[in-house]
Amino acid sequence: MKSNVLKGSLFIALGASSYGMLATFVKMAYHEGFSTAEVTLSQFGLGFIGLFILTLFRKREPAPPVETSGSKSIFKLIAAGTSMGLTSVFYYLAVQYIPVSVAIVLLMQTVWMGVIVEMILHKKTPGSRKIAAVFIILAGTVLATNLLKESITINWAGFAWGMMAAVCYTGTMYSSNNIGVHLPPLKRSLYLILGGLIIIAVIFHSSLNQAFHYQIFLRWGLILSLFGTILPPLLFTRGMPLTGMGLGAIIASIEIPVSVLMANILLKEPVSALQWLGVILILFAVVLMNIGNKKEKQVIV
Repeated sequence: MKSNVLKGSLFIALGASSYGMLATFVKMAYHEGFSTAEVTLSQFGLGFIGLFILTLFRKREPAPPVETSGSKSIFKLIAAGTSMGLTSVFYYLAVQYIPVSVAIVLLMQTVWMGVIVEMILHKKTPGSRKIAAVFIILAGTVLATNLLKESITINWAGFAWGMMAAVCYTGTMYSSNNIGVHLPPLKRSLYLILGGLIIIAVIFHSSLNQAFHYQIFLRWGLILSLFGTILPPLLFTRGMPLTGMGLGAIIASIEIPVSVLMANILLKEPVSALQWLGVILILFAVVLMNIGNKKEKQVIV
């Protein structure tokens, strides 16, 4: 039993770390002159192809009952996948204007946004522990984004894109937990990525008719699709059943320090002691919200 939990924890940690690397890779692609359109289209395009190939070779499982299967669930997953595509678009736009360490903190506002969604849709009043965690996250955000520094100039465009990414990420997390859960995880990921690819193609279709740099597919597309759309779903769907949702969510929060560290090491983005304190507070809030959370549904990211 302990070895299974350890194995699951490793899978989740690797999946979260993969997500944590994305923003730094995107910013490096920006430094080479690539655009948001090129980055997102290459990531989701190659990611969809990769997942499609994997579904062809996956072990066949018994078909779900007729009443829960069919095109309706597939359509819902594709529609839900648009929030995943919008998350990437808004998040990658944010890192054009603000440091990666700030962008990841803004993205993680989805933790308290999820509490609000749960309260509205399920008429479920959050407990005192969740309310306390929300205030801790807000305090951590103030520190981690350097809002207390009088000398800092806030880029409100980047801040707005980051918060919009968090809103869409909240939608992604909710749909991942509630739509098409009877389908195999790999197939669900495929349809979600397809939805993301469709909305990205709609947003950036005009870029394909202009000077689109197709070398992005080989230069950064392979890396972004591997770490952003292929590895994380596979690792999370393998790890979550072994750890349970509560422990899994706690381990998945490693995405935040990984993202900050990657930006600090590869992009030389400065991170102050106060910012690290803010990150630690947010991690503590995630632990507070999920510890002992054994009865909740499994989340497939």
